[in-house]
Amino acid sequence: MPMAPATPGSRSRQHDREIVALALPAFGALVAEPLFVMVDSAIVGHLGTSQLAGLAVAASVLTTAVSVFVFLAYATTAAVARRVGAGDLQSALRQGMDGIWLALLLGAAVIAVVLPGASWLIDLFGTSSTAAPYAVTYLWISALGIPATLVVLAATGVLRGLQDTRTPLYVAIGGFTANATLNAGLVYGADLGIAGSAWGTVIAQWGMAAAYLTVVVRGARRHGATLRPDGAGVRACAQAGLPLLVRTLSLRAILMIATAVAARLGDTELAAHQVILSLWSLLAFALDAIAIAGQAIIGRYLGADDAEGAKDACRRMVQWGMIAGLVLGLVVVASRPLFTPLFTSDPHVQEVMLPALLVVAFSQPVSGIVFVLDGVLMGAGDGPYLAWAMLLTLAVFAPAALLVHPLGGGLTALWWVMTLMMTVRMVTLCVRSRSGRWVVTGSTR
Repeated sequence: MPMAPATPGSRSRQHDREIVALALPAFGALVAEPLFVMVDSAIVGHLGTSQLAGLAVAASVLTTAVSVFVFLAYATTAAVARRVGAGDLQSALRQGMDGIWLALLLGAAVIAVVLPGASWLIDLFGTSSTAAPYAVTYLWISALGIPATLVVLAATGVLRGLQDTRTPLYVAIGGFTANATLNAGLVYGADLGIAGSAWGTVIAQWGMAAAYLTVVVRGARRHGATLRPDGAGVRACAQAGLPLLVRTLSLRAILMIATAVAARLGDTELAAHQVILSLWSLLAFALDAIAIAGQAIIGRYLGADDAEGAKDACRRMVQWGMIAGLVLGLVVVASRPLFTPLFTSDPHVQEVMLPALLVVAFSQPVSGIVFVLDGVLMGAGDGPYLAWAMLLTLAVFAPAALLVHPLGGGLTALWWVMTLMMTVRMVTLCVRSRSGRWVVTGSTR
C-alpha cells in the first residue's frame, strides 16, 4: 500500500523536531564564547573602569583574530553535512580532520602576528593611556589560547555536520565552568588582576580543545578515516573557506570600527560599549543556534538531493528566527535594571548603557532573520554571495559610524547605526533566499 504524501503540516512538524533537536544543544554550546567574555567583563569590571576599558579593546582584537577564521566551523559543517546526507561517513570525517589541521596552522600564524604587534594593535584603537597597559597585558597572555580556540571551531564544525550538537554542549559547559572558576580564583584569590582573567581563559580554551580532539579522533578511527594531514584536503578546506573569510573580515571590520568609535567617545562610553557588545554577542549566538541547525539540516538535505526539503526547512527556520528575536528583545527590555549592576558599579557607565540597551532590544527581530538566513546560505555553501553581501553592508556602515563622534552623537547613536547595519544584512539575505539560487544539490558544491 503506497504511503500518503507528506502534508505541509506534517513537514512543518518534522522540521520543528529537527530544529529543536539540533538548536537547543547548539544554543548551550554557542553561548559559551560570549559567556567567556561576559564572565571576564563581570570579574574585571569590578577591578575598575580603566581595567574594563582595557579589556574592551583587547577582547575586540582577540575576537577579531579568532572570528576571521570562523569559516573553520561554518565551511566544515556544510561540507561534512553534505557527505553525511550522501551516506559517506568516512569521507565526512576525513574532511573534518583536514579542517582541524588547517586550524592548527592558522593558529600558529596568528600568534606570530599578534604577540609582536600587541602594543601597536592596542594603540590603533586610540585607547587612553590609563586603559592601554591593561589591554596590552590581557592581549599578550590571551593570544596563547588562539590555536586552541581555532581547533575548537573546526572540531565543532565536524560534529555539527555529523548532526551532533550535544557533545559541543557538554564541552562548552565544562569550559565555561572552568573559565569562571579559574578567573575568579586567579583575579581575586591569587591577586593577579586582569592577567589572572587572561590566564584562566587560556587554560579553559586548551582544555576544551583537548576534549574535542579526543571525540573527533575516536570517530575518525572508528570509520577508517586517516588522521594524517592531506595537503590537497587542507588546501580544499582553505579554498572553501575563503569567501567566508572575506565575509567575516567585513563583519569584524564593522565591530572594530564600532569599538574604535566608542573609544573616542571616552572611557565611560567604551566601558559601557564593551558590556553591551558582550550582551549583543550573547543574543547573537542564541539566535545563531537556529542558524547552526540550519547549516546542518540544509547541508544534509542538499547532499541527499532533496531540494524541496531544503526550501521548506529554510522557510520554517525563518519563522523560528523572527519569534526568537522578538522574545529576546522583550527579555532585554525587562531585564535592563537588573543587567547593568552585574557588570559595573560606576553610575555613569550604567547611565550611558540604559538607552543603548533599548536599541539592542528593538533590533532583535531583525537579527533573528539575519542569523537564520546566514546559516541557511552557509549550509548551502553559498559563500561567495555572503562575501559580497557583507562587503556591501560594510560600505553602508562605515561612513555612518564614523560620523557619530564628529556630529556629537553618543553611544546610543552608535547602536542605532549598528541596527542600520543589521537591516542592510537582512535585505541582502532575503533577496538571495527568495531567488532560490542557493539550492544546489549533491555531496559537494
